[in-house]
Amino acid sequence: MDKRTTDVVAYLTWVGLLIAFIMGDRAASRFHLNQALVIWLAATLFAWIPVVGWICGLFCAVCWFIGIINAACGVEREVPLIGHVHLIY
Repeated sequence: MDKRTTDVVAYLTWVGLLIAFIMGDRAASRFHLNQALVIWLAATLFAWIPVVGWICGLFCAVCWFIGIINAACGVEREVPLIGHVHLIY
């Protein structure tokens, strides 16, 4: 897969993130792979908390939308608040 396809597939689902990580252009797409991983982890960790989780879920949905638009446009811009977290170097 080329860089832009890998970037967009990384945001789709957990399966898409794994496919992008395994089969995609990992070196060039490291930024969006990291952003997608951070968004999915934040959504998963806070999903079980009743009210805070709903607010965090809505925030993560907005971050996901921003991330997938940035990936489709080929822009490497961090998502708000959680974009500075780097899990993949």
